[in-house]
Amino acid sequence: MAAINFTFEEMWEKIIACDHKYDGLFFTAVKTTKIYCRPSCRSRKPKKENVEFYFDINEVESAGFRACKRCQPEVEYSPNIQLVRDTITFLVNHYKNHLCLKDIADEVGISPFYLERIFKEETGDTPRIYLEKIRVDKAAYLLRSTSQTNLEICYGVGFQSTSNFYKVFRSWNNCSPSEYRKRNR
Repeated sequence: MAAINFTFEEMWEKIIACDHKYDGLFFTAVKTTKIYCRPSCRSRKPKKENVEFYFDINEVESAGFRACKRCQPEVEYSPNIQLVRDTITFLVNHYKNHLCLKDIADEVGISPFYLERIFKEETGDTPRIYLEKIRVDKAAYLLRSTSQTNLEICYGVGFQSTSNFYKVFRSWNNCSPSEYRKRNR
């Protein structure tokens, strides 16, 4: 499986939000307790300086961390979890590209119809909706942390048109990118 391109800050935001969509893509290890969790774990959040992130379960365990008893990150919940993880990894690593369902399905080696069905069963979203969410998350991060223009962010995160960017961003955040930037600076 390919490595995922996340910054420490992005992963920190995912664990604070208890975002289950990133479960299995990385693990949060707490240096003081020697416990590792899924991003969606509902346990009390550690201090930021006590956190390390790992992308592989074997790596985190060989570093001396044990699995959280609450979120059980070592347990696979579905036989399709690896297919979903591979799909999400591909989406996260290629969100800037123009992708259609066939491209994604070809990457993971199954038919587009089957991919969409399995992915929706496992995540509750279609790959297209999931890709939109990744792009909006990246755009929101850039709006908060950079001085790039909305247009630069729009095309930088993979949207093909500004009108679609504004429409999708508003549907996820209930505000325009400019309003979001003003509120979160």
